[in-house]
Amino acid sequence: MKADSERSASSFGGLDGKVAVVTGAASGIGESIARALAKAGAAVAIADRNWAGANAIADEIAEAGGKALAVMMDVTDEDAVNSAIDRVAATFGAIDILVSNAGIQIVSPIDQYAFADWKKIQAIYVDGAFLTTKAALKYMYQGDRGGAVIYIGSVYSHEASPLKSAYATASHGVLGFARAVAKEGAMHNVRAHVVCPGFVRTPLLDKQIPELAKASGLSDERVVKEMMLCDTVDGVFTTLDDIARTVLFLSSFSSAALTGQSVLVSHGWHMQ
Repeated sequence: MKADSERSASSFGGLDGKVAVVTGAASGIGESIARALAKAGAAVAIADRNWAGANAIADEIAEAGGKALAVMMDVTDEDAVNSAIDRVAATFGAIDILVSNAGIQIVSPIDQYAFADWKKIQAIYVDGAFLTTKAALKYMYQGDRGGAVIYIGSVYSHEASPLKSAYATASHGVLGFARAVAKEGAMHNVRAHVVCPGFVRTPLLDKQIPELAKASGLSDERVVKEMMLCDTVDGVFTTLDDIARTVLFLSSFSSAALTGQSVLVSHGWHMQ
């Protein structure tokens, strides 16, 4: 099913001729962002480990008149990342936008958290951000072409939560890395941002609800009300469209006036 962001993206412009890579784009937030960028005129690489899913989305975008390419990518594998980014640049001629979105969630108390799971979270979020950024900057730096690197973080890039120590740590790390990219990239016209959603109702979130219920002893309904939406101003989940619109804005905002920013899209959950 096509995301709401694809239908609403027509209100944004400025991406004709741009080339975007979106990781974790075969479903959820990444899919919504990829469809929105394509609708706004960008050629989009659907990067994911789910090859069949990535191909299906790329085909749908192409059938709708857009430009898309599916690329197989494990963001923790340096060779796989470099190969995929090189293929995108060879196909479309450049890399202008990188959306580092791939992610997972593993919830557990700290005293029971498996070290292997801890390392997996850090590898996907922190190592993945580093590897994809390094590969994309090679093309953004050429001739000081510039571009936008946008990381999908979380409210937990700014605060913490019980049972999510690894995720909060990784999310904080991505925020620090993005600010370093903003500082270093400025001389080459590269901007960097972190989009920090609140809870977004995706298959990944639906999987978390029973996990949190089991770990906390609460019902699924109480998890949603008391753990997920209790600090929002309206008791409403952040939507895929909310995130896609924010990414579109940052992608098309070519000035460095906003570089290095963390944009919270959380229905007032966290304010700064």
